[in-house]
Amino acid sequence: MPPTGALIPADAPFSAQQESWLAGFIAGIAAAGRRESASGDAPTATIDVLFGTQTGNAEFLAGELVAGARTRGLGGTATALDAVTPDQLAAMSHVLVVTSTYGEGELPDNAGLFWEALQSDTAPRLEGVRYAVLGLGDRGYDDFCQAAKLIDTRLEQLGAARLHERVDCDVDFEEPAAEWTTTVLDRLAAETGATGGTDATPPSPTPRSPWNKRTPYRSRLAVNRLLSSPHSAKEIRHYEFDLGDSGITYEAGDALAVVPLNDERLVGALLEHLGASDDEEAARLLRTEREIRTPSKELIADLVERAPSGELAAVVAQGTRSDLDSWLWGRDVLDLLRDADPATAPPLPELLPLLRPLQARQYSISSSPLAHPDRIHLTVASVRYGSGQRRYEGVASTYLADRTGGEDAAVGVYVQPNASFGVPVDDDAPMVMIGPGTGIAPFRGFLHERAARGASGRNWLFFGDRHRETDFVYEDELSELRTRGVLTELDLAFSRDQAEKVYVQTRMRERSRELYGWLEDGAHVYVCGDASRMAKDVEAALLGVVAEQRGRGDDDAAEYLADLRRAKRYVRDVY
Repeated sequence: MPPTGALIPADAPFSAQQESWLAGFIAGIAAAGRRESASGDAPTATIDVLFGTQTGNAEFLAGELVAGARTRGLGGTATALDAVTPDQLAAMSHVLVVTSTYGEGELPDNAGLFWEALQSDTAPRLEGVRYAVLGLGDRGYDDFCQAAKLIDTRLEQLGAARLHERVDCDVDFEEPAAEWTTTVLDRLAAETGATGGTDATPPSPTPRSPWNKRTPYRSRLAVNRLLSSPHSAKEIRHYEFDLGDSGITYEAGDALAVVPLNDERLVGALLEHLGASDDEEAARLLRTEREIRTPSKELIADLVERAPSGELAAVVAQGTRSDLDSWLWGRDVLDLLRDADPATAPPLPELLPLLRPLQARQYSISSSPLAHPDRIHLTVASVRYGSGQRRYEGVASTYLADRTGGEDAAVGVYVQPNASFGVPVDDDAPMVMIGPGTGIAPFRGFLHERAARGASGRNWLFFGDRHRETDFVYEDELSELRTRGVLTELDLAFSRDQAEKVYVQTRMRERSRELYGWLEDGAHVYVCGDASRMAKDVEAALLGVVAEQRGRGDDDAAEYLADLRRAKRYVRDVY
């Protein structure tokens, strides 16, 4: 993840149905991997669960799988993909890979090094490995489950044998994942000669919050405050959600999923265009259950099929994703229907199945449970643009800004844990945080966490936006944290305040020597914000800093950064 004012690409949270599936998965793997033994002998088979995750959910799933398997007598380990070398992979017997995909078909941050080594010409043959791959993704993206596809294909190329064909799961992945699990376990049981059953008494499951995407907690939005200046080109707001008696707990670095409702005005305009203004059930469905802001692939394909000589069909026929993305930018479902020929456009009953389910939006939490145990804070940029007859608004960001609040209003929320993104366990370790714009969100939580813990480690924040006068959010708080000594260094980059644009990566290069010194002192580096440009520019700057200070070339700098990744000292929360 994700938006601190934008969406987090994330694995789906656990529902009751998923927990049932997970329990079956664990029990099945245990049965499949263990030869029955009443004397308590060591397990005769080991399952290696390898995970690739951007937000921490796959890691959590892998840990749950291994913990449950061990209680049933099966050997097992859970390992991040980047921590596994090709030679280690070649020594494994049964491998289950669970990986998500983020961005435009990219490998998760903790899988990139693994993939680089796996596709090398020097990668070993894997004839002794049996494997199965489960992909988690969002079919709304062109490169749906691309990380899982790449790994699955490469394992086959290197000679590994599939236990079962890869399954690519959409956002609601319970049913296909359950079917995949059953088949994988049947084949594992046959291969290992497992007979099922266990003499061990499983421990009580770890309590988990009942609040998830199917049963979100109805929270009162206690604070809705404008952070940016009214004169800013941006609208950045600070929100506080009252946790009441929910029992919800969270960690600094986690995300909060917000279950939005579509704007009634857009719903009304869409129904009016379809000649169905009086259809109350359709209005409810469109407001609460269907995505009407971003056109789905299914809708685009349907419109092209209905009007093969239309403008949309011509763009699609060009065959480049960039052309289609450019044409679609800013357009919503209503725009596409208005552009379509009324004689061929889908009527309401045919349109509804073409709309994707309305998904929760996930935002980086900007508070610490030690400082704010009864509330969760968010820092969100409201999305608004357009002119003339059409004004466009972000689904969740303006739902929070405009259509919630008051004593009787409640917002559906649930916590999305992120085990990979949190303050160092060692309170003495230095932290370097790079988060322009709403990317500051988790770092506000980190600083409050360290202050509450009395941590002695130094903290360095790189922050920026367009103009200091209008866009310096949390300025008073940061000043106070500096005065208290919690925030050791603060480097600011307001890009439009001078003729030559200045960004956070500019400041990093300016302080190259000091930054490298912090790295050598064991600093953990965190990046939060836009994945497409900012995160890449920041990484390039970080590589430049290391190369300049070490004087050993680009390859050495790349390996230095890879070592930071392996040690979990360079982690990102990007979207």
